[in-house]
Amino acid sequence: MASITIRNIEDDVKQAIRVRAAENGRSVEEELRTVLRDLAVAGSSEQVSAFQPQTIGHDAATRKTLLQSSGLAGKSMLLIIGGGVAAYKSLDLIRRLKERGGDVTVIMTEAAQHFVTAMSASALADGQCHTDLWDRQSEFDVGHIRLARTADLVIVAPATADRLAKMVTGIADDLAGAVLLASRAPLLLAPAMNPAMWEHSATRRNVAQLQKDGAQFIGPEIGEMAEKGEAGRGRMAEPTTIAEEAAHMFSPLVSERPLAGRHVIVTSGPTHEPIDPVRYIANRSSGRQGHAIAAACARAGARVTLVSGPVDLSDPPGCEVVSVQTAEEMRAEVEKALPADIAIFVAAVADYRAARIAEQKTKKSEGGLTKLKLTENPDILASIARHENQRPALVVGFAAETRDVEVYAEEKRVRKGADLIVANDVSHDSGIGGKGGVMGGTRNRVAIASADGVEKWPEMTKDEVAERLVLAIAARLGV
Repeated sequence: MASITIRNIEDDVKQAIRVRAAENGRSVEEELRTVLRDLAVAGSSEQVSAFQPQTIGHDAATRKTLLQSSGLAGKSMLLIIGGGVAAYKSLDLIRRLKERGGDVTVIMTEAAQHFVTAMSASALADGQCHTDLWDRQSEFDVGHIRLARTADLVIVAPATADRLAKMVTGIADDLAGAVLLASRAPLLLAPAMNPAMWEHSATRRNVAQLQKDGAQFIGPEIGEMAEKGEAGRGRMAEPTTIAEEAAHMFSPLVSERPLAGRHVIVTSGPTHEPIDPVRYIANRSSGRQGHAIAAACARAGARVTLVSGPVDLSDPPGCEVVSVQTAEEMRAEVEKALPADIAIFVAAVADYRAARIAEQKTKKSEGGLTKLKLTENPDILASIARHENQRPALVVGFAAETRDVEVYAEEKRVRKGADLIVANDVSHDSGIGGKGGVMGGTRNRVAIASADGVEKWPEMTKDEVAERLVLAIAARLGV
């Protein structure tokens, strides 16, 4: 089965899934996959009840507060809808931006109007949808300049291959092109096109030039295309994901770009250490904090190499992602990524691995698992912090503790040779992150151990921890 279409979902369920996706840092599509997979595996009424509308997320008032506190309140968004099949998603994007407190003005290209109507966009945006550079009513006061000047952020979604090419060459033969050329606002592009078009050398050159010019990209994602039998990287990012990235665009990380010109290595997620072809040693790390830090570094202008263990998360925008399974693979990829200015080791690396990996499944009846011999994994943090030739200027480690968090953080900093240790209480009774605790949750409370002492931060979302940590790192580097 290639795909499933679900229709006639109740409004409260749809809203609950959107909020759940935003809280977990996933697209709506990814969140639904996660919910369905968990239900299929669990198969019990107790598990099913966990996903009922009344228990997902928060009440309506709290949901509205959470969404509108995410960076767009009072901001003016100019959304340019390009001519691609993904234009239908842009209608939902209008709603997602407005949910977060943004004011949305819409421009639709001529090609876009073959896919969705200007009337639909106007109704959702609560205002006129602009379509024509020669419109008498809008252009009596040079309306395209007014549109360009009043926007705090310009979003192009979908950004087609044609639109990217026109932007690079400065073609302004329609309203969208004229506004883009006249705008001084930050620019967020959400590409959508066939994978072959995305991978074409001309498109790659255009993307590179637009990034050099300061445009931010979100996506495209990997998935099935509208064309039968076509799949790959080219799907437009989900509206919730684009809206979250739009909120991030107003961060000082984006406006000041304090890590521009720096190379940052980030590790994230767990490692899986195989015992046999079926079993492995792992932990409960979701990778959410590490991925948030990598994304924040990219927004701050850094070139980011993210070395990630197995996670169920989308690749952070603007990062080069290297996927690994084991601690030894992670160490090799980190060393390959050197030299770097900053290294942030967030991954929850398994301390031990099987001394010998069985070629066949170890049978319980044979007692093989009761005699499992372990050997210590490489200490990636310590090896890089004490690297003879290529130690980064700043080395940051993480410590997941269940007691005496601050004491263990300082002890680990000294023992490993790190500049900073970010420690958190991952015990289930910490009261952070919900029933499952910090690991796998969306919130965190950390303490930062440095040579100057231990600084305790209040509880916040993992995205907020990431942003504050990157600003603190930039300050330590004197940026």
